[in-house]
Amino acid sequence: METYKCDKCGMAVNASCAKCDEPLVNGNITVDDGSNVQVSKCPKCEGMIKSPQCCGVDMSCNI
Repeated sequence: METYKCDKCGMAVNASCAKCDEPLVNGNITVDDGSNVQVSKCPKCEGMIKSPQCCGVDMSCNI
C-alpha cells in the first residue's frame, strides 16, 4: 500500500526514513506566520520533511 497518493491524478509514493528504514507518518506543524504545514515525520528519529506534493497540492496520506 502506498504512503501518499495524489487525489487528482492517482500518482502514489512510498516514503520511509533512509536513516532508520521506518515508514514516515503524516503530521502537521505550525510555522512562524501561524499557518499549518503538512509534514512527513519519522517515528523513530523524529526527523521530518515537507510532505510530497503532486498536481500543485499536498498528496493525501493513507496510513
